[in-house]
Amino acid sequence: MKPEHLKYALSEVPRYTSYPTAAQFGELGEAQYLQWLGELPADQPLSLYVHIPFCHEMCWYCGCHTTIVAGYDRVGAYFKTLMREVELLAKALPHKASISHLHFGGGTPTILSPEHFGAFMEHVGAHFTFLPHADLAVEMDPRTLTPEMVETLASAGINRASLGVQDFSPHVQANIHRIQPFYIVDRSVKWLRAAGINAINFDLMYGLPYQKPVDVQRTVKRALSLEPYRIAMFGYAHVPWFKKHMQVISDDSLPDTLERYEEAQLAADLIKQYGYEEIGFDHYAKPNDAMSMAARDGSLKRNFQGYTVDEADIMLGLGASSIGQMPQGYVQNAPKLNDWRETVEAGRLTVMRGLAINEEDRFIRAAIEKVMTDLALDMQDHCQAYGRSPDALDGALPKLQQLQTDGLVMLQDRKLTVIEPQGRRFLRSIAACFDQYWTPSKSKHSKAV
Repeated sequence: MKPEHLKYALSEVPRYTSYPTAAQFGELGEAQYLQWLGELPADQPLSLYVHIPFCHEMCWYCGCHTTIVAGYDRVGAYFKTLMREVELLAKALPHKASISHLHFGGGTPTILSPEHFGAFMEHVGAHFTFLPHADLAVEMDPRTLTPEMVETLASAGINRASLGVQDFSPHVQANIHRIQPFYIVDRSVKWLRAAGINAINFDLMYGLPYQKPVDVQRTVKRALSLEPYRIAMFGYAHVPWFKKHMQVISDDSLPDTLERYEEAQLAADLIKQYGYEEIGFDHYAKPNDAMSMAARDGSLKRNFQGYTVDEADIMLGLGASSIGQMPQGYVQNAPKLNDWRETVEAGRLTVMRGLAINEEDRFIRAAIEKVMTDLALDMQDHCQAYGRSPDALDGALPKLQQLQTDGLVMLQDRKLTVIEPQGRRFLRSIAACFDQYWTPSKSKHSKAV
């Protein structure tokens, strides 16, 4: 990393999985949500996000909304309430909606029993219509995956699996409380492919405690030997004031900013050597994968799941804490399990937070998404497309000009181009130049690298 880039690596900036970001969410209730649902057009497909907030044990790096359970009683009770929420959501829509994407996140979605997972998919299919080529994805923990669950996933139509790998080094695994030998991941991949689920993604991480570049190199090589279709390489965000379990990870055990950058760049170079294409700042995909093709033809999108080929403008959330995105704005379900359950059992949708967006937000959101997905933005063309004056984005120019001085972007006639390869690592900082809400001194986000 060049010295002039260090300030960007240290800056706390949003990941821009939405704009405005969740930091701007405020109180928003069921009445507003029901109005928005009733206004949705019948001819547009939608995405569903299903949150399963349970795990058998806590991984110390985890920043997700999850709860540790020893038995199945709480999971089973959650399943019953989730079934009821499906009915309430479908009833609130003015039509039987079509689903183009469905994504199970967590927690550990495969903590559901095979019987309950299969029943849930049938229930969703009875209240919504799955489009013929819908992308149906599930995040899973290889340590607890079973052949019976894989068979159920395949029978239910699941066609994409995302496996949490993180790091294969035993000493790193011990220090993040996730013991997961290579053979467990290998076994899971073989089960999935034997069942016909071939679209397999891996989540890897850099910046973990006691992790060194050699660990990243070894992990990436072993992961690539299993030939996943996609890889996400995330940086560990150490926020012990927000996630109390992270307090067991000492600051002294973590790579510094320069080491984190080295690990991220090492992973990028190695993955690309194996023929994968770099997507945005933290994703990689095989050239024939839909994500690579979308990046090449300009149709790549970004939402709460990160980089995606999902073109739906509507994403509705199910489960505690889940977030939805609609043309009118964003909504988030109650994060506390008891609040979520009691509200659903009372026959009401559980939205508690959210944000109505305006035309200015949509204008800026589209600009930020272009930067994050295309690594370029013709500012003047973008303004024209939204009926704005050619200088409507000029407020970003002073910040962008500093980035140009530091060799991360090129500006010419209001045309922004991210300089490869160094600019990719700082896409979030580049996008932040357009953000009307972000204030560096009041940031609640993770560091850029």
